[in-house]
Amino acid sequence: MNRSMGKGRTRNDGSQVAKNKKATIKRLWYYLSYYKSRLIIGIVLTVLSNALSLIGPYLTGQMINEMTVVNDGFAIDFNKIFILASLMISFYLVSAVMNYILSVALVKMSQSVVYKLRSDLFNKMTSVHVNYFDSNQTGDIISRMSYDIDTIATSISSDVLSMITSTITLVVSFVMMIIVSPLLLAIYFITIPLSFLITSLLSKVIKKKLRIRNQQLGVMNGYAEEMISAQKTIQSYVQEEVIYQKFDQHNKDAAKKSYEAGYYYTTTGPSVNFINNFGTALVGTAGAILAVFGGIKIGDLSAFMLYSKRFSGPINQLSNLIADIQSALAAAERIFYVLDQEDEQQNITDAKTKGINRGFVEFNDVSFGYTKDKIILKNVSFMAKPGQKIAIVGATGAGKTTLVNLLMRFYEIDSGNILVDDIPITDYDRKYYRKAFSMVLQDTWLFKGTVLDNIKYGNENVTFEDVVEAAKKARIHHYISGLPDGYDTFLSDDGVNISKGQKQLIVIARAILSRSQMLILDEATSNVDTYTEVNIQEAMMTLMENKTTFVIAHRLSTIKNADLILLMSHGNIIEQGSHNQLMEQKGEYYNLFMSQFS
Repeated sequence: MNRSMGKGRTRNDGSQVAKNKKATIKRLWYYLSYYKSRLIIGIVLTVLSNALSLIGPYLTGQMINEMTVVNDGFAIDFNKIFILASLMISFYLVSAVMNYILSVALVKMSQSVVYKLRSDLFNKMTSVHVNYFDSNQTGDIISRMSYDIDTIATSISSDVLSMITSTITLVVSFVMMIIVSPLLLAIYFITIPLSFLITSLLSKVIKKKLRIRNQQLGVMNGYAEEMISAQKTIQSYVQEEVIYQKFDQHNKDAAKKSYEAGYYYTTTGPSVNFINNFGTALVGTAGAILAVFGGIKIGDLSAFMLYSKRFSGPINQLSNLIADIQSALAAAERIFYVLDQEDEQQNITDAKTKGINRGFVEFNDVSFGYTKDKIILKNVSFMAKPGQKIAIVGATGAGKTTLVNLLMRFYEIDSGNILVDDIPITDYDRKYYRKAFSMVLQDTWLFKGTVLDNIKYGNENVTFEDVVEAAKKARIHHYISGLPDGYDTFLSDDGVNISKGQKQLIVIARAILSRSQMLILDEATSNVDTYTEVNIQEAMMTLMENKTTFVIAHRLSTIKNADLILLMSHGNIIEQGSHNQLMEQKGEYYNLFMSQFS
């Protein structure tokens, strides 16, 4: 499996995806194709409604032509005028009703597309390889799920309809101008290529600017999310001004990029509008001269002028629509970049969904690197017998977390072998394999919900009595019973309304409830009071009973009773054995242990 981080780790804007407009439109069409019948009906309604509305200028010209000069006055056939006016009103009314139905249908279709797109994106988040989360900010991911998808929704619900309408208006108006006066059309046509040229050139610049803007917005959102989640730390170190200045710089960069995109966006319309008005002036002058010499009827000139305005309007509108669509395509590229990320390696055929009963773990000559040119673990070997307590110690960056990541199959090894109960871990179904582990980390995680739901998380089929038993073993039952609603007490986001120690005990109760064969612990008692620490330690001892336990140890005094201690340094296990054995050797472990009491 290729774990190269070259793309995902260095750039978060999605620009790694080929900036191919056709490919992006094709992928968007995949989502639209689920509602192909609605789209076809919508297009038919659009054609009919716009065709009916575009008959109006022609009927207007015919009514004017009905007025003939007789003895310095006008002779008017009111019956014919009434019929023409009635037809015009009827056509406009039917066209308006069709447009209303079409608008509602497109809004519904756009939300259906967005629902599927957002579902696919969130589903991708549950299966994407863990290195994506290691290399991308949470705020940027959320920005893709909210801002970028909303941009696409707006484009589908309004821009698509406007694009179809404008195209039909252009075609019908052009045909009608040919019918009314080919000569005036030839004069007017002088300005049309220039309008399209400006629109085409500016749209390319706008797409580039919008992509850069979206990238900067993602960076700003990611920084804001990180800072908001760390407010207590920021305030305790009095860093409010520092982080404000950094955010202010991100904000300025985002505003600058947004201004640059908006500048080209807003200059397109006035530029095209000026050219169109210039063309209208030419047509008006030439038409007046033709009318004086009898080359065209006044009604036909009026109809032509109306059609020319109808024709120029969409050109101006299309310039803005193209900018909006470019924004939607830039947003789509960012979303498709995530959808194209590497998933976790698939299970092998006939992957085992049973067989883990003891918790016997072997690492045989295991090597691993997050990139091919930087190996983290080198030829790591050790054996953990069922029920043993394995302590993993070493300085920051020694490879402790990486070893646990491999054990949990968050990453796949480059060489060697990892066995659990004498079977390579790659032979197990990944979900079944991970259910054989419980994890209690230093950074506890609770979700917004009741205490009961948090303890039952991942084990929804257990009874209330099972939950209470687990809570008692975790030394948290008494505290929960004293809450206003007991086990039905609602916890706020990440359990911020309870203490760190209580959160830790709830997580331990969750782990006890899972009844797994193996356990991973990241010592989490350094930031709690002595009484709570004793409770947590006792709860952990209960949790570790009859489980093969891996402890990432920060304080060596807590793992003296471990069956096996692995001392890691620069990705290697440089010493291993019990506490007494390693102390007798008076090597690196001895020096590290004694330094904590110096």
